[in-house]
Amino acid sequence: MQNQMHELAKTLPPPRKQNTACDACRSRKVKCNRVPGQDKCQHCLSKNYPCTHYVQQATSEKKRTTTISRRPRNLSSPSPTSENGLSPPPQQLPAVPHAIPLLVKYGFYPPITLKTPSREVLAYVFAPPENASSTTLYSSWGEQAHQLENETFRAEFALDLVEVFFQIVHTRIPLLNPQKFRTQLQLQPGDPPNTENVLHPALVATVLAWGSKFSEHPLLVADRRRPGGQSQLAKAMIDRARNLAEALKVHRVPSPDHVVIGLLLEPLQSQNPDDPDRFHCFWIGAATRHLLDLQVNHKAVLTTIPDPDARGTMIFAFWMACISDAYGSVYYRHKPVLDDDDYDIDFYTVDPINADGGDSHAPTPDPREQLEFLGYYRAAHALARVARQMSRNLWRPVTDADGVPFDVLYMLTTALSTWRDEYLTVVGVPSNFEGEWDFVSAVSSCASDATYHVMWVVLFTALDDFGVKEINEVTRMNQPISVVQNYQQIDLVMRKVADEALHGALRIAGLAGVLTSNGYLRLDPAVMLVSCIQSGNLLARLGRPEVSNCITGLEQYSYSYEEAGEQAAEMRRTYNQVRAGELELQHMAAVAPRLPYEPQEHGMLVDDPQQHQSPQHQHQSVSPHQQHQSPHLVNGLPSGIQSPDAFGGADYAMYSR
Repeated sequence: MQNQMHELAKTLPPPRKQNTACDACRSRKVKCNRVPGQDKCQHCLSKNYPCTHYVQQATSEKKRTTTISRRPRNLSSPSPTSENGLSPPPQQLPAVPHAIPLLVKYGFYPPITLKTPSREVLAYVFAPPENASSTTLYSSWGEQAHQLENETFRAEFALDLVEVFFQIVHTRIPLLNPQKFRTQLQLQPGDPPNTENVLHPALVATVLAWGSKFSEHPLLVADRRRPGGQSQLAKAMIDRARNLAEALKVHRVPSPDHVVIGLLLEPLQSQNPDDPDRFHCFWIGAATRHLLDLQVNHKAVLTTIPDPDARGTMIFAFWMACISDAYGSVYYRHKPVLDDDDYDIDFYTVDPINADGGDSHAPTPDPREQLEFLGYYRAAHALARVARQMSRNLWRPVTDADGVPFDVLYMLTTALSTWRDEYLTVVGVPSNFEGEWDFVSAVSSCASDATYHVMWVVLFTALDDFGVKEINEVTRMNQPISVVQNYQQIDLVMRKVADEALHGALRIAGLAGVLTSNGYLRLDPAVMLVSCIQSGNLLARLGRPEVSNCITGLEQYSYSYEEAGEQAAEMRRTYNQVRAGELELQHMAAVAPRLPYEPQEHGMLVDDPQQHQSPQHQHQSVSPHQQHQSPHLVNGLPSGIQSPDAFGGADYAMYSR
């Protein structure tokens, strides 16, 4: 029988030849020939394309020399087999914890489910790095990280991170009930096991990741003793929180927990556009879609939620998602998820707070209540509606190709000016900090102030990139600009945007100087980060020495946000190039207020910025040292910075303040 099978096998057609052509040749349907000794095939060599011939060849050789056995999909990592070819039972898996990739070990076997106790979740969150050696599991996280092998130490460390989260992050993003969260955490050895009221594992991981950004625990201090001062453990915890959220389908399944996790997870992500792990507005978009699926945008549905705490959390979550979705669409140039008519719910409202504080023993108001009482929600929502208008009109392919229509430009400038007149004096930074301010009010006013002013910076950048449609059409036909209808009005509005953008960037730089000198940005969960980046880039492109405040602010941010240090360095390079005479502006070059500079003097003059200032532009730099001595604002502006009206020149009567 064996001989007959052998003879039959010889009559079968030969197996199909493995296609070893590289990707470029396969897509172009050309023959892939490689001369021995060369890494590239002849086609890719002639076209200077990247060639994958080596990869394809190695893959085909591997397929010809190995036998692939089918295995369960969820065990995608290499699985050891016994002598009979069968997979061993679970207890026969390698005992070394770092031998199995973390997502396989903790995401699938043993499984982390929604009922997994928080103490077991810590085993995944604080597991050794995947690239750790068997002898030094935790060495890459500092000399004290080996203590994470101890379960008791893990619990104590986690409790420290939780407290840091509620002290720093919760005051800005009050999505959780602190008392309820602490009660459900159950990390103490004496806590009774409770599988009915367990915290969501991804929520626990996200809260711990936030805490690791700002904690001064000796373990994290030791981990930060490296060039740049960043913690590798904190970075790994962010990755694991995101991976755990993906494994538990946080972005797919609508639920109140998944809404909160998405809203907390988004600000943890990198702001570096070159980072492959960035998720700009991905998690906020998922949370927003969950809210719509849960119909939280309907007032009639909200009234059916019996628990006041759960109802209040969902209302606050919706407004946070609504506002963040609008702002994020402006910052990252995409359409917002929500429209103005996608919801009919009211703002989060509470009973009036006694401003006199009659009862000194009364509990401190919740941050949500304070923000609503002070008017921040209403002002933020009004600015969010303006932001949606900006995103839907600016970030379109037709605008990219043709330019910004003047009627759109005029509409946006009018909307921003209207918001300023109605809200900025209420929710912005006052003329000085001498009054008794609580932390929530101080941080919120800086954020509201900066968010408004950065909108002008974004509008300026869009105009510089795309230009005005009416001017672009005439320029493409090689006709003089004077033939443009209403050219004087267009020029006036463009100058208005340029001056307001410079004024806004200078104001944000001043606020950054105040916050940096007091060490606040070291403990800021990215509330001012985007404003510092956008404003600093504009000041650098204009050759303004005030960019030093944004640079030092980003360098302070870098202790918690690794990419901020790289952005500060790039900002410094841009400034130096502009001071050396390289032009950084395009369509707005003729109207942007710039300082005169000498090409031979192109150093980063952060200590003596007055050297490059002309008499007609005496906008003094606000150095961190000056702000440390006198952290006050004059007439609503950082000390030494004038209002845009001081620029003189054009008549801005059409934009009455």
